[in-house]
Parts: sequence; C-alpha cells; structure tokens
Amino acid sequence: MRNRPDFPWWLIVAIIIGLYLGWRVYIDETYSQVIAIVSKGVSITIFVTCTAFALACILGLVLALGVLSRSVILRQCARFYIEIMRGIPILVLLFYIAFVGAPALVAGYNALAEPLGLEPARTRDLSLMWRAILALTLGYAAFIAEVFRAGIQSVDEGQIEAAEALGLNRWHRFRLIILPQALRTILPPLGNDFIALIKDSSLVSVLGVADITQLGKVYAAGSFRFFETYNIVAYIYLLMTVSLSLALRALERRLRRASHSDR
Repeated sequence: MRNRPDFPWWLIVAIIIGLYLGWRVYIDETYSQVIAIVSKGVSITIFVTCTAFALACILGLVLALGVLSRSVILRQCARFYIEIMRGIPILVLLFYIAFVGAPALVAGYNALAEPLGLEPARTRDLSLMWRAILALTLGYAAFIAEVFRAGIQSVDEGQIEAAEALGLNRWHRFRLIILPQALRTILPPLGNDFIALIKDSSLVSVLGVADITQLGKVYAAGSFRFFETYNIVAYIYLLMTVSLSLALRALERRLRRASHSDR
C-alpha cells in the first residue's frame, strides 16, 4: 500500500524562520552589518564548490570506468584509490594536500622544468584556494565514482547486447546507450553530493580562504558578535542547501514520472 506524502510542515517552519531572520537583517543594524561582510564570501564558496564538483565528476567518471574495466590492473588501481580516499576525512585531506601535496607537486614540476629550461615555480604560487579545490576534488571523486559505477551497472544488459549486435563500438555504446540512461539514476545522488560539498566547502576556512565561514569567523573574533554572525552564516548556507534540496526533489519526481511514462 502506497503511503500518501506528508504535508511539508518542516518547510513551513523553515520559511517562517527564514522570513524572521530576513526581517531582523532588515531592521537590525548589527545583522545588516554582518551580512554585508559575510556575503562577500558567497562568490568564493560558490566558485570553490562548483569547480571542485565539476573536476570531481570528471575524475569520478574516469575512476568508475576503471572499476568496470576489463583490465585487472585498472580495476585494482581504481578500487584502491576509491577505498583509501573514502576513508580519509576531508579536513585531514585538506591539510595534507595544502601542506604536503602542494609542495611535493611544485618540487616535481621544478625537477622537470630545470632540464627543459623552464622557470621554476614556488610553492606560494599555488594559492591556498586552489589547494583546497584540489583536496575537495580528490576526496569527492571517490564518492562520485561509486555513484557513476552504480548508475552504469543499472543499465539493462540486454540493451548493451543489442547495441553490440547493431555494430556500435564501445565508445558509441557508452555515449548513446549507457550514459543517457545512467544519468537518470545518478542525477539525484549526484545532487546530494553537490549539497554535501557546499557544506564541506566551509572547511576551506581552516586554510584562510575567504569564504562565508572564514569571513564570519574573522568578523566574530573582532566584534565579539558571535550569536549574530553565526546566525547569518548558518542562514546563508541553509538558503543554498535547502533550495537545492527542494530542486533536487522536484527533479526526482520529474524523472520518476518520465520513467513511468516510458514503460
């Protein structure tokens, strides 16, 4: 028996709280000052999140194809990366990439650049923001790879065999048959990973990247307005994540209706 969906009382409460905070920002000079400072970090948060997510999707797709490869070496290498990266906390990975991986990367570049007569690089030339993006990319690629793998494996084997019978090569089978159908399965979990990455992007503040959290932390430390500052910081993150979550639910319903109509 199918249960009827509950009325979204939680959303009504969230909207009321959001309207109240918006009203406080409008009438309260302290809140207005806080949001004027903290909102400057929204663009950095969005840039870090979108860049890291796009790169993680590319790397995750490569890893998923490696896991599903016919080569034992590729399968084992991809599985090794996925399992190791999924076991490392994002915060630890941020520190490791920023202070260990980045200097090693620059040293490797200089070792290759010297024989070629290229100008050597310095570690400080690689900004902390890009180190944070690299760390988030490497970490989330492991989770996204599993999403891609599950989506690819969800495609019916009969359709792949039919494509083979029609003479399509592996690339055309993947591009025309597998990937379009897998996208229906992977879009909702990919959206969840994107929302999770928005929240985890706040961790880049530990490296001094001027995102929402970092600007809020600096302002609160100087003004001692911790209550108002972190109310605004939480409010901005909630606006982004809840709106994306609602959009994701609408997309899931649309995909569900489309899959039913195709049957």
